[in-house]
Amino acid sequence: MYFLGLDTYEEGEMYIKGEETSGYTEKDFENYRKKYIGNIFQNFNLVNSYTVYQNIELVLLINGYKKHKIKKQILKVIDEVGLTKYKNTKVSKLSGGQKQRVAIARALIKETPIIVADEPTGNLDSQTAKSIVELLHKVSKDKLVIVVTHNYNQIEKYATRKIVMHDGKIIEDKKLDNKEQTQENESTIKPIGLSSIPKAQNKKKNIGIFNKIRLGIRNAFNIKIKFLLLFAVFLFVTVSVFAGYTSLKKKEYEQGNLGYNNYFLDTSDKRIIIKKKNNSEITKKDYEKIEKMPNIDYIVKNDLLLDARVNIEIDNMITSARVKDISAFDQELNYGKMPKKENEVILYGAKDSFYLMNAEQRVLNSKCNIRDYSTNNIMQNVKIVGITFSKDNTYVEPTVYIGESLADRIRKSTNINSSTIKVEYNEKIYKSDRYQPQYRVVPNENVPKGYAYVSKDMNYLADYGYCVGDTIKINIENLYFKDTLKVEIDRTYNEYNFEYLTGEDDYEANNGSIYVNKKEYEELFEKGNYQSSVYIKNVEELDNTLAELQNNGFTTLYVKDCMQSYMGGYEQIIGTINVVVVIVVGIILFFISYFIIKIILKSRNVYFSTIRILGATRKNAKSLLKIELFTILNIAFIFVITLIVLISKNIISNDYIYNLVYFLKLRDYILTYIILVLISLLISNTYAKKLFKKSAMNTYRDEEV
Repeated sequence: MYFLGLDTYEEGEMYIKGEETSGYTEKDFENYRKKYIGNIFQNFNLVNSYTVYQNIELVLLINGYKKHKIKKQILKVIDEVGLTKYKNTKVSKLSGGQKQRVAIARALIKETPIIVADEPTGNLDSQTAKSIVELLHKVSKDKLVIVVTHNYNQIEKYATRKIVMHDGKIIEDKKLDNKEQTQENESTIKPIGLSSIPKAQNKKKNIGIFNKIRLGIRNAFNIKIKFLLLFAVFLFVTVSVFAGYTSLKKKEYEQGNLGYNNYFLDTSDKRIIIKKKNNSEITKKDYEKIEKMPNIDYIVKNDLLLDARVNIEIDNMITSARVKDISAFDQELNYGKMPKKENEVILYGAKDSFYLMNAEQRVLNSKCNIRDYSTNNIMQNVKIVGITFSKDNTYVEPTVYIGESLADRIRKSTNINSSTIKVEYNEKIYKSDRYQPQYRVVPNENVPKGYAYVSKDMNYLADYGYCVGDTIKINIENLYFKDTLKVEIDRTYNEYNFEYLTGEDDYEANNGSIYVNKKEYEELFEKGNYQSSVYIKNVEELDNTLAELQNNGFTTLYVKDCMQSYMGGYEQIIGTINVVVVIVVGIILFFISYFIIKIILKSRNVYFSTIRILGATRKNAKSLLKIELFTILNIAFIFVITLIVLISKNIISNDYIYNLVYFLKLRDYILTYIILVLISLLISNTYAKKLFKKSAMNTYRDEEV
C-alpha cells in the first residue's frame, strides 16, 4: 500500500511520475490519493450502515462535489454495475459479490486514472469472482487497473503486465500480449464509467462545509445503537454539568439571601419598595400604571405591615411574631379552618417550636392576646382557628395572619411608632417620648374632640399659673408627611381625679401625659400611601422592572440589596472554593465521558480510515467526528432544556429540579452550553489525535485505538 500513499515505508524509495516521495508530507499524499488513486479492497472497505447509493455518493461528497449535481451520475454508475435494484439497500445486507460491485462503482465514480484492486476476489466464490474480474476488465478499457492477487489464474487472460514479488522484491516483471483475447471480446466488452463521471480529476476540491455537515449529521444517526449510547453519554454529561452549575448558582443565591436587615422583616428577593420621587402620595392612577407592568406580580399598598412585629401571648408565654394580612395567605392548613370573623387568626411556624408543640390540642381554637411590639400593650384578643406548619419542619419566624381590622390597628401603631411627635405650648416645644410620661401624647376615649386633659404640673408652664383654656399644638412628622392637631386644655388631672377623668388607675406611671381624643389622634396618621411594596414575578427581569418604575417617577429600593451578610466577608473565598470544586468535577466528568465515548467510537475506526482512503484529509476526518459528536450533544442539550421548560411550567412536576433551575438566567444557559461544547470539542480532539496519528492503513489495522 506504499504506492497508494496509504501506508508508510522505511526502506527504499517510491516515485510518483518520476518524482521522489521521501519528502512528501501527509498533505502531499492526501492530494495524490485524491487525484490519482481509486481503491478496491478484498474486505470491500464499505460503510455497512450506508446504503449502496450513500456509499458511492460518499466518495464524491468528500471530494467536494455538490449533492444535487451528482445524483444522475451515481444512479448511472449503480446501473452499470448491475445494482439498481439495491440502490437503497444497506450494504450490510448485500452478498460478497454485490459488495465488491459497490466498491468498483465507488472507485469508478471517483474518476481517477488508476484503480488498484487488492485481492478483489479473495472473499468470493468462483462464479462471483469471475463476474468481478470481467467487470474490472471492462473498467480497464478507460483506466489503468492494477490487481494485487494470489490467484493469478483468475485474471491471466485479461492481464497486460505481470509483476511477481517475493519478500518485498520483484522477481518477475514482463508485459503480456493478450491481443487475441481482446479482439475476441471486443464486440462484447464495452467501456463503463466515462460517460457518467464528472470530469474533474485534475480539479478536485476539498470537502465543503455543507458536505461536512451533511455527512456528520448522517453519521450521528446511521447506527442506532451507537447513537443511543452516545446520546446517553452526552445526556449524562449535560445533566451533570447542569446539576453542578445550578447547584453552584443555588449556593450563591442562598448565600446572598443569608443576611439580615434591621429595618425590613420581609427580605424577599422579589420585593421592591417604592415611593414617589417628589415624596407625594401614591395615587390610584399610579397603582393602575404599576399593575400594567409585565413583571409585576402584586402590590402591597400600605407596606408598613410587612415589616411590623407583634407580641403574641399563648398560655402566658409571649413570643414575637410577624404579621400578615389574611388575604396574603396562600398555603394549606394543617389544622383548623380559614377565619370568618375579625378576631379569628391563623398561626404559622415550625411544628416543633415551643409555641406550637401539641398545637392541635393546646393551641387550636384557643384565645390569645395580640400585644403591641414596642409597648407590649394588648391590642386585641383573638382566637386561633387555623394552624400551618413550615415545610419539612424548617425553622421560620412565627407569623400570625390577621383580619383587616387588626391589620389597620397595627398599621396605625407602626405609623405612630415611626413618627416624631412634638408638643408646642406657650411658644416652647417639647418632645413626646412613648417611654417617658412627661409630654407623652396619649389617645383616650374619655376626652372630647378638640380638647385635652393634662397634668396639673402644666400650670407651672402657663403665663399666669393656670393652663386651662390654653392651646396646645401636637405636631407629628415622619419620612413622608407631617400634620398638626390643635387642642384646648379642658381639664387638669391629679392623683385624686386621674382615674375618673382618664379611666386609668396608674397615676404615677402616667403623670405628665397629655390625653387627647382617640379618634382625632388616629386621624393624624390616617393618610394616604406614601410608600408601597411591589412584588415581581421573575427575578431575572429585575433590572428592567427597576428601570421601568424609575422612568414612571418612582424611587426604588430593592430589599435584597440592603441585607448585611452573615458570612463576614468570606463570600469570595467560599465562591472561589465552589468554582474550584466545579472545575475538578468537570475534569473528572471529561475523563469518564472520554473513556466511554472512546469505547463506543472504536467501531468507527474503519469508517474514518475508509474516508481517508477515498480522499478525505486528516483534517476532514476530524471535522466529521466533531460534527457527529456536536450533533448528538445538541440533541441531548435540547432534550434537557425541553425537560426544564416542562418542569418550570409545571407540566411535569419535579420540585427538586424546579428549585435548581429557578436560579438560572439566560446567560447561565448560554454559559452551560459553552461548557458542554468545550467538553465535546476536547473529547473529539483528544480522540482524533490518537486515532489519526498514524497512516490510514495503520489506523485501519490498529485494534487498540
